[in-house]
Amino acid sequence: MKLVGADFPDVNHDKYHVDILTAHFVRHPDWFDVVVGSNLFGDILSDLGPAVAGSIGIAPSANINPAKTAPSMFEPVHGSAPDIAGQGIANPIGQIWSGAMMLEHLGHPEAAADMMTAIEAVLKEPGALTPDLGGQANTTELGKAITEAI
Repeated sequence: MKLVGADFPDVNHDKYHVDILTAHFVRHPDWFDVVVGSNLFGDILSDLGPAVAGSIGIAPSANINPAKTAPSMFEPVHGSAPDIAGQGIANPIGQIWSGAMMLEHLGHPEAAADMMTAIEAVLKEPGALTPDLGGQANTTELGKAITEAI
């Protein structure tokens, strides 16, 4: 198995077994900026990380091809959330943030920054938040609030 860290000698990295890594996610979430793992462990950890922060609804994800020789994919960590489909309670921030990541990847950092600034501003407004963040707004209302902030 090739270690990804070997491709990035200027980046500090650590290697953990998944069992202790999950404990570190809970006890020391500030230790992590990027986590590289297998599909199974990556899926588990990508739900655990934002859940520790309060909601998986806010988390973006990306499968990035840094060489840009094939497409990259951007989506919220929670996927399509079929268990809450049609209820109007899904948090759109994960999808919007994924869009910002995509814009950054495609070479539009200013547009990505505008989206992130809007997300941050709206998160400070309790009335605009969906139930997973303790608010009463629905999916459309939160999405519109972010759109207006942009």
